[in-house]
Amino acid sequence: MAEFLPPPECPVFEPSWEEFADPFGFIHKIRPIAERTGICKVRPPPDWQPPFACDVDKLHFTPRIQRLNELEAQTRVKLNFLDQIAKFWELQGCTLKIPHVERKILDLFQLNRLVAEEGGFDLVCKDRKWTKIATKMGFAPGKAVGSHIRAHYERILYPYNLFQSGASLLAPDICSKLMCLVDDAVLEKCFQKPDITSGTKDKEYKPHDIPQRQSVQPSETCPPARRAKRMRAEATNIKAEVEETTETKTHNLRRRMGSTPVKSDNDKESHGIVKREGVEKKQWIWEADREKSKGRSKKNFNAVDLYVCLLCGSGNDEDRLLLCDGCDDSYHTFCLIPPLHDVPKGDWRCPQCLAQECNKPQEAFGFEQAARDYTLRTFGEMADAFKSDYFNMPVHMVPTELVEKEFWRLVSTIEEDVTVEYGADIASKEFGSGFPVRGGKIKLRPEEEEYLDSGWNLNNMPVMEQSVLAHITADICGMKLPWLYVGMCFSSFCWHIEDHWSYSINYLHWGEPKTWYGAPGYAAEQLEDVMKKLAPELFESQPDLLHQLVTIMNPNTLMSHGVPIYRTNQCAGEFVITFPRAYHSGFNQGFNFAEAVNFCTVDWLPLGRQCVEHYRLLNRYCVFSHDEMICRMAAKAETLDVVVASTVEKDMAIMIEDEKTLREAVRKLGVTDSERMNLETLPDDERQCIKCKTTCYMSAVYCSCNPDLLVCLYHVEDLCTCPIYQYKMGYRYTVDELYPMMNALKLRAESYNEWASNVNEALEAKVNNKKS
Repeated sequence: MAEFLPPPECPVFEPSWEEFADPFGFIHKIRPIAERTGICKVRPPPDWQPPFACDVDKLHFTPRIQRLNELEAQTRVKLNFLDQIAKFWELQGCTLKIPHVERKILDLFQLNRLVAEEGGFDLVCKDRKWTKIATKMGFAPGKAVGSHIRAHYERILYPYNLFQSGASLLAPDICSKLMCLVDDAVLEKCFQKPDITSGTKDKEYKPHDIPQRQSVQPSETCPPARRAKRMRAEATNIKAEVEETTETKTHNLRRRMGSTPVKSDNDKESHGIVKREGVEKKQWIWEADREKSKGRSKKNFNAVDLYVCLLCGSGNDEDRLLLCDGCDDSYHTFCLIPPLHDVPKGDWRCPQCLAQECNKPQEAFGFEQAARDYTLRTFGEMADAFKSDYFNMPVHMVPTELVEKEFWRLVSTIEEDVTVEYGADIASKEFGSGFPVRGGKIKLRPEEEEYLDSGWNLNNMPVMEQSVLAHITADICGMKLPWLYVGMCFSSFCWHIEDHWSYSINYLHWGEPKTWYGAPGYAAEQLEDVMKKLAPELFESQPDLLHQLVTIMNPNTLMSHGVPIYRTNQCAGEFVITFPRAYHSGFNQGFNFAEAVNFCTVDWLPLGRQCVEHYRLLNRYCVFSHDEMICRMAAKAETLDVVVASTVEKDMAIMIEDEKTLREAVRKLGVTDSERMNLETLPDDERQCIKCKTTCYMSAVYCSCNPDLLVCLYHVEDLCTCPIYQYKMGYRYTVDELYPMMNALKLRAESYNEWASNVNEALEAKVNNKKS
């Protein structure tokens, strides 16, 4: 992999004391520059040093576990693929070892993709393209690497791809025909023992032990797979089996004889009581046998003769008959595609059980919680020990550039599994903010009391007059109340944008730097498109992946696809601000303590409404109701800042027009009954549209068949199966009541609008005078 090249630096601002005294004024001033890079850094005046207010020993938390190579999107796709291959072989009693070619580990994922792109194994062999594939994989030409790669593909990937194509589920007649084609070179190769553990230098692949990612665990001491002869009807008790009806027993026996090869999905599901002993099992075998023998011959069968290969229908070669540990069906080792040379060690699954197990949908990826609870002190000891051991030098001696290069190397390799822990999203409400607050436990010196009311104290910023979030009554953790973050070397935060496309501000109280990457808001969809293009497998199983904060992608990769990316190292005592819809990610250089919160300025309001529309299309929950916030601001128009009032009036005008149009459309659909409804009195999870998950405030439609279910006015036809004329619309305000609220905003804003108009006229006159 190419060495990581750091992206260009984002802007760094150093406000004067005068500028620093007005946080929102300063952010408004730097916005035209900073929003072009998505993130920026702010260094406070040197003397601004708030005391650290957390109790170091009383704060305790359980961190998240982060396996670095699982974070990176393209690496996780490879790991998911290797887990599938490992599971495929493991279910057949084999252990996957990844071979080395030319002293480097073979990228099985890339090999599989390249062969597929060239038309598959048979075509690549026919057209002799193995050397071409080896060259594409970065191997030097002329060293017969192509033949090595072909051999590894045949051993490890070809059987898997045959299985995926359904070749291993062939009907008996097709299977027997294929078995006769021994002169076919490809099949002959395929039928060799799948010795996937050969090679002294090959690295054993250990499937990642997250339960949802690897359901079948490897076993070093498992016994050989069961052969059919162990079912011989002897006087000993046999393994408990599921009791079946006579009809099912007969069907199963006939299926084993090859007369009913097609099996419905329900056949895999067993019903009854697990209690059968050997004698009872013998009895029903013989009863079914007598019924079956009427149509064949008078000859009496031994019970073992009934265990026949499901593919060829024969009971011969008893020592080569394998019993599936999933369903008890029998198969000859040589009838399987590819055939098994030896009876595998451990549990063995037949092709149908294999398909069922391997085709289970992948569960959503997420972080595990660590088993251990830490205090700040114990976490710091662990974090410092990890970094100094890893780099073999004192923690503060390690250059930031070295940590950055090593981080991006580690997230991109499948050969090294480095695991770190991150104390993320710790609620300040529970443990106290790092900034001093009124009524807090820390005793302040007189000169420190100024920090209680500072606008840059993250407990104050979201609820200041210029922040529109101040008008949301709920304490929204992380948005209105700060989160705390305790980092260690390599612990990371993945690509994401803030809820409702709001601003965020992060302050590093102390410790080693935090490295940030950001993309401007205008490039948000471009970044999403590149990630979906380069890791489509992840988004197929988890469409809202980027909302889950569990995926990173190398900035160099994004930049090579045209996404503008900027970086910065945030040091202790510095702020980083992210702008609306700006994707950002990063990692910690070592042990540190940060605090972050959201805020929304008036210029955000149009974006906030656009975001709610976007969430509706994605069926994503809102954190708060945008319309409710606007109406609350309008209700106290006379006390609003004049600039805020002017912007809110424009947003409210759009809201009223939308609501008028929607209510008229609902009436035309046939909803004529309505009543006033104070939706804000309901908990948010009880006033969400059942279709798009948006939080209803202005209006909602419901039906008497289940009044607890609501839909927004966009999704009336998705409510229930009752006739629409039975529906009722609940509304918070009539449209006529909304106009006076908007007029109050207009009156409050007029003084500002008139002043702004006069200023513009004066400026224009000045420009015209200069021209003349």
